[in-house]
Amino acid sequence: MYGAPALKVRGKLLACMASHKSAEPNSLVVRIDLDDRDALIADDPRIYYIKPHYEGYPSVLVRLPLIDREALQDLLHSAWRTVMASLPKRRPRTSHVPRRRPRS
Repeated sequence: MYGAPALKVRGKLLACMASHKSAEPNSLVVRIDLDDRDALIADDPRIYYIKPHYEGYPSVLVRLPLIDREALQDLLHSAWRTVMASLPKRRPRTSHVPRRRPRS
């Protein structure tokens, strides 16, 4: 995304390194519901934050040096669920089995 490494699911952003100048160095942008973002920031503003540039997007900024591995895994899993919920449902694949022609 904009020259920064990114993780995507079926073309939708999951997470990327923050590239906007307003973000602190070593910050990750993670896609998440706005309500969840507000809860994360309220719970631990030392790790999670938002800058005006990112306010209109369903994402949160994460200070990577401060987040532990398990919390990051949980956050990325939440981001995956958020992205998957926003995607249109795929029709189930049907196996292609050739039909037999009736004998005459």
